[in-house]
Amino acid sequence: MSLKVRPATADRWDDLVQVMGERGDPSRCFCQYFRLRGKQWSDASPATHRDALHAQLHSDRPPGVLASDESGTPVGWCAVAPRAEYPRVIASPNWRGADPEAWVVTCFVVPVAHRRQGVAGELLTAAIDLARTHGATTLQACAVDVGQTGKISSASLYRGPLSIYLAAGFEEVSRTSPSWVLVSRDL
Repeated sequence: MSLKVRPATADRWDDLVQVMGERGDPSRCFCQYFRLRGKQWSDASPATHRDALHAQLHSDRPPGVLASDESGTPVGWCAVAPRAEYPRVIASPNWRGADPEAWVVTCFVVPVAHRRQGVAGELLTAAIDLARTHGATTLQACAVDVGQTGKISSASLYRGPLSIYLAAGFEEVSRTSPSWVLVSRDL
């Protein structure tokens, strides 16, 4: 599949909404889970999350990247931003040992019809470029080691499989369980 992956900007809002879909976790979360904690998260509605991501698209720095196929159909999203913008990442034991100045990849959304076609890997490459363009010197993520998890639901792969990070030059930093792997790459 030939993909075009670009920063997610306000003019691509309709594409982002299409990728998030109308059911499942992405349609309710709109990549706000790591940006909120406690009551902020539990008291917010899906519409609030949607509005928050829409507002983030209007900042000077896109909150992630979007992929489209050769026909222009949106086929994937990857959230990437400075670690400081993700209070849940800062508080999580799964991210212990993370560089406080690093940028982080928190999630991928690839609609069912476009999975297992290399979309996540292309999104990660573009996320690396976006972070580098905005001054990041380190990019980190908390990957899923599917080799250690056995059968795993696609919903549980939102953080990205370890294999795509390793293929993109990331190195393992630590593990808080067999399947939760903190990875890092110097930019």
